[in-house]
Amino acid sequence: MSRQKKNNLIPLVALVGGGLLLIVAAFMLANQTPAAAPEAAFVEEVYPEIQRVSIDEAKAALDSGSAVFVDVRSAEAYQASHISGAVNIPSEELEARLGELDKAQWIITYCT
Repeated sequence: MSRQKKNNLIPLVALVGGGLLLIVAAFMLANQTPAAAPEAAFVEEVYPEIQRVSIDEAKAALDSGSAVFVDVRSAEAYQASHISGAVNIPSEELEARLGELDKAQWIITYCT
């Protein structure tokens, strides 16, 4: 084959190859299955006997002073930041120190 004919074939081969790539890409996009939406994480209640408190209920209790807030994080975390008026009893000490709390009061524990 002459050099002139080879040079004329290069654009044709590139055009056909590019067209095939476009067809394959379009086919793959058209047949792509949509990703499944992540299912909502099921949160198992570890202690179902303990009543949960909504944020609105906790805020109302804080504003009215009708509850004692117990921060069960470490002393260092408590010192860094805590709810104003909260008592710090780290979770590993909670059972031993329950007597410090007034059982007649509404006790709300938190750890964030």
